[in-house]
Amino acid sequence: MGFFSGVSHLFFDVGILSWDLLLTLSNLVRRNRQIGDVTPEGHPGYGGHWPEYRPPKETDSRCSCPALNAMANHGIISRSGREISFVELGYHIRATYNFSCTFCSFVPYFASRFLKKSYSEDTFDLEELDLHNAIEHDASLTRLDSAFEQTQSIKHVPFIEELLAAATGKDKNGNNVLTTKDLSRLLGKRRAVARAINREFSLSFFHKIFGSTNAATLVKVFGGRVDHLHSFLHHERLPEGWESLHPPTSWIDSNELQQDHTES
Repeated sequence: MGFFSGVSHLFFDVGILSWDLLLTLSNLVRRNRQIGDVTPEGHPGYGGHWPEYRPPKETDSRCSCPALNAMANHGIISRSGREISFVELGYHIRATYNFSCTFCSFVPYFASRFLKKSYSEDTFDLEELDLHNAIEHDASLTRLDSAFEQTQSIKHVPFIEELLAAATGKDKNGNNVLTTKDLSRLLGKRRAVARAINREFSLSFFHKIFGSTNAATLVKVFGGRVDHLHSFLHHERLPEGWESLHPPTSWIDSNELQQDHTES
């Protein structure tokens, strides 16, 4: 049973990477959607109109991922952050943040694997995703390492402030924006400092890639806009009128940041 399960996982992973490559190539020739039409009609956020934001209650479940927490805070997924379907999560991530279908298939499926649950039948609470060195990892841009803070839903405000203050770019409207070089520089610093002060520090190649992909979304999804990221990272709230950028963000789309980050 274990052998066949392993083979099944291997075929799934290879299939996802191949599919991702094809989607990345298709993004080069497909026409972009018009502003106001990126979020699918009928899904929360269509036209930039997001459901009411409500901060989490003490009994609610949250995790180290601002993107998932924001969806719960807006009621796009369960506001309590509990009993979330793996299958439905993938759909909502894609519709909300315009991630590629490959990314949105892989992440919930991978989560079901490390939680030892059925992808198609079981549910999970957001806090369960913070099993150390599964998806959650050391040297985060917004959290202390788990050796210093085991509750990874808790944001480390000085890290967020340092991140936003690192922006050196401007967009065409004059807004302050984080660039890929800004993110690469700061992520390299976080990894070096964490390695120096955390005796339990670990960061596998997989987690370097995953962390780089997470950092890349700040540019690929939010355009690096500091005012939008302030709301998203500090309050885990989607800015009113905001829509994700187009085309969909894939694993391979994040390669520019991964090449720089994985050297650290």
